[in-house]
Amino acid sequence: MHFITGIFEKLQSHPKRVVFPEGYNPRVIQAARQFFSLKLGIPILLGSRPRVKEIAAQLGIGLEGVRVIDPIHSDDMDTFARRFELVRRSRGLGSLEAREAMLQPNFFATMMLAMHQADALVSGADDSNGAVLRPLMQIIHSAPGTQTVCGCQIVSLGDTDNQKIGANGVLLLADCDVHRDPTVEQLADIALMTARLAIQLLNVSPRVALLSMSTRSKNTSNHSSREHAAAELASQRARNEGIQAYFDGEMQADAAIMMDIAQRKLGEDIGEVAGRANVLVFPNLESASISSRLIQHLARTSVYGDILLGIDRPAAELSRGATSHDILGVAAILGEQCNQYRKMFPGAGIRIPGE
Repeated sequence: MHFITGIFEKLQSHPKRVVFPEGYNPRVIQAARQFFSLKLGIPILLGSRPRVKEIAAQLGIGLEGVRVIDPIHSDDMDTFARRFELVRRSRGLGSLEAREAMLQPNFFATMMLAMHQADALVSGADDSNGAVLRPLMQIIHSAPGTQTVCGCQIVSLGDTDNQKIGANGVLLLADCDVHRDPTVEQLADIALMTARLAIQLLNVSPRVALLSMSTRSKNTSNHSSREHAAAELASQRARNEGIQAYFDGEMQADAAIMMDIAQRKLGEDIGEVAGRANVLVFPNLESASISSRLIQHLARTSVYGDILLGIDRPAAELSRGATSHDILGVAAILGEQCNQYRKMFPGAGIRIPGE
């Protein structure tokens, strides 16, 4: 079964409410309509209803089952503004500034998520990284006990010739969104959080390769030794949490996913990850961003993300190149993630802004 089809089928049993701040984007409108048509839940678009209806009509799309909320005229505007003022009062934010912030769709949508008026948030089809992350970090913050927030992309290779790669042709890539040059501790956090997501979505034992320019080189640089230290730290934390997962690094990408290459490079010391990795952790943001885009466009695969990990509520930041199918897939993945979010992040989803 295709990865995303399996996600759709699971979510149909437990539909969710997903808010899309970019309610005027044609791709978002198309994805929202598909989300409802597939019985995945209730999509919520932000924007002026007449304008959203006009754009939908131009696309030949009906809005049956799609909620449209205009923040300007919402009954929740005053409550949301007061909540945000309380959250940011220590930073000198006044009531006028709080209301102006809530008029911005990403801030309003984030407050909806924080106040349990939506189960998940998907944004980024038009907006920049900062425009999506800033409200999340100001209003929702990181999950309890979590020090690191990262972005994970899910690659579904699709072609039957690739089913031996990753978990039946599915790979998780991280961090593709937040940390430009992660520390050892951050790499370990990224590896462990992505491993937890692999367990939830793929029902497999995660095999996590921390990628580098060399494979267990004896003449390690500071960066490659960083990947080795992060793999050791992630392994220790996984054992402490009772998670069955395997971590190895530093490791070249080909040795991580191709068994014949791994055997040539490592021989009897191949371990549990090399040649069988289903989670790839990149050494920095540049390599992650470049690699994921090359995979998507050269191999013509489906890439869903970024799924934001470590935040107190389920959220995702899209690539501005995302198609309506990509957006639909991300929304469905977040919906499925909602069902087990507190297993991944104990204590998440409880805090209310201003309380």
